[in-house]
Amino acid sequence: MRFDGQVVLITGGARGIGKSIAERFHAEGAQIVAVDVNVEVAQATAAELSAKGAKCLGLKCDVTKAAECEAIIETVLKEFGKIDVLVNNAGITQDGLLIRMTDEAWDAVININLSGAFKMLRAAAKPMMKARSGCVVNIASVVALIGNPGQANYCSSKAGLLGLTKSSARELAPRGIRINAVAPGFIETAMTAKLSEEQRKALATQIPLGKLGSPEDVASVVCFLASKDAAYVTGQVISICGGMSMGQ
Repeated sequence: MRFDGQVVLITGGARGIGKSIAERFHAEGAQIVAVDVNVEVAQATAAELSAKGAKCLGLKCDVTKAAECEAIIETVLKEFGKIDVLVNNAGITQDGLLIRMTDEAWDAVININLSGAFKMLRAAAKPMMKARSGCVVNIASVVALIGNPGQANYCSSKAGLLGLTKSSARELAPRGIRINAVAPGFIETAMTAKLSEEQRKALATQIPLGKLGSPEDVASVVCFLASKDAAYVTGQVISICGGMSMGQ
């Protein structure tokens, strides 16, 4: 129960990797605030977790809107009195070849994946600075380190997230706030579940460990970084990719 009594806010926490992260924190005693643009899914996740123990909330938030990020933090402080951990997980993809990528596709991915993380971090940093305590984990991607054809917007957004992690970690460390990032590789999700067996085998050949990771693999590392076990770790990027980023 490493997070007994702690309050953890997870953007994009209602499904997929975000939900697995929420489940892991909750299993270790945390009170969860799962935010998503789809409030029904967020509330369903919160109800599912609350039925197993500590109180959880499911809230609607568009992370591209600063006012909504600020309002979420205000709600968390009103309901729980504090925020201990922020996990910036909300993200989208709009893939396409560079020469065919539209401005709209570029802007949408950058606005959610990078600017959204910045806006939520900025809002959460204020009460954390006041408390002189807090932890942030940003969910980046292995492609931020190695690149990927057809994902110029996504790779750029995740690479920017690494810069945000390192800069804010240096800035906020004197206030007792630790900020790290994880860079997942190919993870078993609803998206990869649609792949053919041939496609899955082709993916596996790119991974030294020879298999896709699980959402739980990501959740385990995120919880480690947010725990006292990582009390002397900040400004770091940990790849969870089966070895894809070796040497990067």
